[in-house]
Amino acid sequence: MIRYALKCAEGHGFESWFQSAEAYEKLLGTGMVACTHCGSTKVEKALMAPRVRPGRKAASAPASETSPDTVPAAPKQVAPAPASLSTPSNELESAISALKKQVEANSDYVGKDFVKQAREMHLGDAPTRSIHGEAKPEEAKALIEEGVPVLPLPFAPTRKTN
Repeated sequence: MIRYALKCAEGHGFESWFQSAEAYEKLLGTGMVACTHCGSTKVEKALMAPRVRPGRKAASAPASETSPDTVPAAPKQVAPAPASLSTPSNELESAISALKKQVEANSDYVGKDFVKQAREMHLGDAPTRSIHGEAKPEEAKALIEEGVPVLPLPFAPTRKTN
């Protein structure tokens, strides 16, 4: 396996692993290597520092035992701690998180009963109120075709137990 630092035509940098240099070239030639940020297939290798380990003796010997011509190993780089998946990492995620809080605070979660309740409210068989829940794509499409005012949400609802 080989890891390459890559860069797309838009200037986005990212890394990817390949089985070999030949596999990278083959995938690149068929347009199968794409930028993880924008999806561009105009990708090239970026400048990358090699990862070199010191020999066994140099790594295990105390500093006083190394010869003067031995170059000390570069300090080990520590990767930044990964951000919590529950914490928004950019403006879009923050906006979606705020929308989710607002929807959940100002409407009732009806779960899988959403389609039935939305239809009943639209027909006047139930009092109108703000609800959110779950619907299969074909069910949501049917509601829209019937003129029921529904909107898909850009997040999964927090499941609540009754």
